[in-house]
Amino acid sequence: MLLKGRVHKFGDDVNTDEIIPAEYLNTTDAATLGKHCMDGIKPGFTGTIKAGDIIVAGKNFGCGSSREHAPISIKGCGISCVIARDFARIFFRNAINIGLPILENALASVDLKGGDEVEVDLDKGIIKNISSGKEYKAGAFPQFMQELIDAGGLMEWVRKNQISNIKNQN
Repeated sequence: MLLKGRVHKFGDDVNTDEIIPAEYLNTTDAATLGKHCMDGIKPGFTGTIKAGDIIVAGKNFGCGSSREHAPISIKGCGISCVIARDFARIFFRNAINIGLPILENALASVDLKGGDEVEVDLDKGIIKNISSGKEYKAGAFPQFMQELIDAGGLMEWVRKNQISNIKNQN
């Protein structure tokens, strides 16, 4: 899968309260949460997003509470991927569970600048800065995780596989 978008840059230790403030946790609707994505750190952020854009951040992205609302809001506002030096463990799992691609690369998290055009090849784990021509290698997603992302998350993957299994039994 190939993703392409403009970089929106954040620093280290961006926590889930900054990604989606607590006052918006009364829903799990992706579009509603997406309207308030990053309001805790950069109010008005969603007004700068074009579908497919990419968040780039430093270390420990998604730290804080284990709320699944944070990656849902990121995906819901139109961000296609998050690249960071590393992710808080529960955020990493929640992102995969809802089908939000995330990549770790320390050098890319420093080198990429806000406004850079970036292309991400999830199959190969290649991050290419189109603006500068530099390339970075992140770990490619294992096949099963790619299937989860392609399906739109764990629950969608389960639904599709249950339907497929039922059809195969008949």
